[in-house]
Amino acid sequence: MAEQRRSPQAPPEDPTRRRFLGYLLAAPTLAVGVTWADAVFGADEAEAAIPSPPQPENLFDLGDLQNLAALPTSGLIGVQVNEDGTASFALHRTEVGQGITTAVAMMIAEELDLPIDKVHITLADARPELLMNQLTGGSNSVRSIFTPVRTASALARQQLRRTAAAQWGVPEGEVTTNDGVLAHRSGRTATYGSLAKAAASDRTVQVSVTLKAVTDFKVLGKPQNRIDAHDIVTGRKRFGLDLQVPDAKPCMVRRPPTINGTVRTVRNAAAVKAMPGITDVAVVKYGVAVRGETFGQCIDGLRALDVDWNPGTVAGESDATVLAKLKQAQLPLVAPALGALSVDAEFTFAFASNAPLEPDNAIADVRSDRAEIWSTLKVPIDAKQDIAVQLGLPADKVVVHVVPGGGSFGRHLFHDVAAEAAEISQKMGKPVKLSWTRTDDFRQGRTHPMCVSRVRATHLLGNVLTYEQRHVSSETSFSHGLGEMITSTAASLPIAGNYSFAQTIFLLTQSVPYDFGVTTQLLNEVPLRFNTGSMRNIYSPNVVCARELVVDRLAAKLGKDPIAFRREFLKDDRLRAVLDEAVAVGQWGRALPKGVAQGIGLHTEYRGAVAVLVEVDCRPETVNRPIRDGVTGPRVTRATVVVDAGLPLNPRGLDAQMIGGLNDGIALALTSSLHIKDGIPLEGSWDNYFYTRQWNTPPDVRVVVMPPTTGNPSGAGEIAVAAAFAAVATAYGRATGTMPTSFPINHSTLSFEPFPLQPSTPASPTDGLDTAF
Repeated sequence: MAEQRRSPQAPPEDPTRRRFLGYLLAAPTLAVGVTWADAVFGADEAEAAIPSPPQPENLFDLGDLQNLAALPTSGLIGVQVNEDGTASFALHRTEVGQGITTAVAMMIAEELDLPIDKVHITLADARPELLMNQLTGGSNSVRSIFTPVRTASALARQQLRRTAAAQWGVPEGEVTTNDGVLAHRSGRTATYGSLAKAAASDRTVQVSVTLKAVTDFKVLGKPQNRIDAHDIVTGRKRFGLDLQVPDAKPCMVRRPPTINGTVRTVRNAAAVKAMPGITDVAVVKYGVAVRGETFGQCIDGLRALDVDWNPGTVAGESDATVLAKLKQAQLPLVAPALGALSVDAEFTFAFASNAPLEPDNAIADVRSDRAEIWSTLKVPIDAKQDIAVQLGLPADKVVVHVVPGGGSFGRHLFHDVAAEAAEISQKMGKPVKLSWTRTDDFRQGRTHPMCVSRVRATHLLGNVLTYEQRHVSSETSFSHGLGEMITSTAASLPIAGNYSFAQTIFLLTQSVPYDFGVTTQLLNEVPLRFNTGSMRNIYSPNVVCARELVVDRLAAKLGKDPIAFRREFLKDDRLRAVLDEAVAVGQWGRALPKGVAQGIGLHTEYRGAVAVLVEVDCRPETVNRPIRDGVTGPRVTRATVVVDAGLPLNPRGLDAQMIGGLNDGIALALTSSLHIKDGIPLEGSWDNYFYTRQWNTPPDVRVVVMPPTTGNPSGAGEIAVAAAFAAVATAYGRATGTMPTSFPINHSTLSFEPFPLQPSTPASPTDGLDTAF
């Protein structure tokens, strides 16, 4: 469970104590909207022997860009108070397991003075009028909507108080609110529901409101269970595959033996269509779609297809060929190597999968004059626009519903599953319920690119003179709305808008938190046509892992303890505070047996800070222990995660996010990767892709949430991944006496028998049928 540190000092100044503008919206019951503008810039810097100038990310980061892009439409949201005393809010972000619906319910409950179980959150359909304000990613959701949602809620409470005061003939200031009830000292009371219609406005008018002070919070800042937890554990929560749309029958796709291969010939389409339950067979962009009465019949049908394929976009590529191209594309280092006064290192990071736990799925009902789509979409406006063009329909004739997702890892930033469902429905002339298989997800879905990070640091007389990092990657796709967001705000960016999407995002997310003199971090990308995406934390896990390993090397060369070295050179007081807390709670330096060691990783991003301290057991009896259907190797036995999230809203939610990030980092360091051979990953399921399993999860995990350090929440959904990755890597280096340079460390070992490439989908399972219900 998360531990929440109490601040011995007064809380930071709350910027939301100033007045905010909003609107009473014309509606049958009370509805309010909001206008909002806020920006967070700047960072405190500590003095050091050779200070490093600020990098772009220190002055204006990716979250600032997202806030800036969302600003023009930040007022187009509204909280509705209903006659039954509940409040409704259609959230313009996507719930994919990160708990955003709970955080928003807490914001509304706080400012509206309403019990959280009376706040109903749904996911908004694609709303083109929001422009850049309906994108879920970059750990930005809470950070960007915190003030607008609170303002809308406070306006609703203010209007209810004014309505009650007018009806009772008393001053507004004498009307109090608590748990959805208005009261006056005369004894008069009224529920919110009883005044919902009276408080409604028949026209839109501008009003202003003051938000609650942080010190008055009763809901925000307190541990809160997820509002959907009960439905999740009881199986009542509905995901995409649970939806039932009339006549939308199951559909699956036979896929090529290389990424993005296309159909040359289908020899037996008629025979497959005649199979039991099969209703339709159609060639689509990257395969052959089969629609049937059940998913099992679809699997049987697509496995029976006889297809000739054209090669895909990366046919013939493998780990070795991609790595060779990356090394050829490395940008040069500027500072000369100084022999004993230099630390030079090069790190390789394998492809990783963006597959979510829930198989990719979408429902599409395409007619001649309209279309309706249901899918988990983190950029639904982009999906709506692209699918409309694809179908040849006006955008206002395409309705896109956003469905809660069972995970994302960045996968749902892309809408290719929804687009494929729409293509199939249009070609078959019938509604379809498309599901990708696990094998589809891993082999034809999105991947985090292979990359190489080269670092050179020079030092003299106990100071670090230069730090250079050259990161080269196979191309990361930003074809979703994040790319458009950069384009729309280019003129306002401090990097002058003359960088590519990838370079811009790299500069707005990467910085070195140490005073290392002249510091440069540069990105180069090789345009290979893999299906890539920005998996959690985008570039940071690889970049930070390489950096923290070099920091350990620098500390060793200068004869300093890794913690003492970091403390001396850190620029940021918040990062120094989380480091000190991790050292204390994690008991840095405690006696450990040979082959077991501690490691530390630090990361600052999204205006937050995190430190992760782990212990890794690399003893032979651990590394060589027998594991059924799994990868053996080192085990992380103990972990401490300390997070400064600015203004923490839900410590229990932060606890879950930090543990998730920790396990992501362990996976990337030790076990999880894709093996590319002949233009396709060999992994074909979660059984093959060794994400952190129970036998590799530390039994002792402590999460500490620091007290408020700012008046606004920082991004936290992804921030622990990079620090955890780095901590495991540095611990492994200390335990083995050798700095690791290739990740994950077990990538060279293929610990499974790959599924055949054709048919692309394994046969339907038969085990367990006797116990199915």
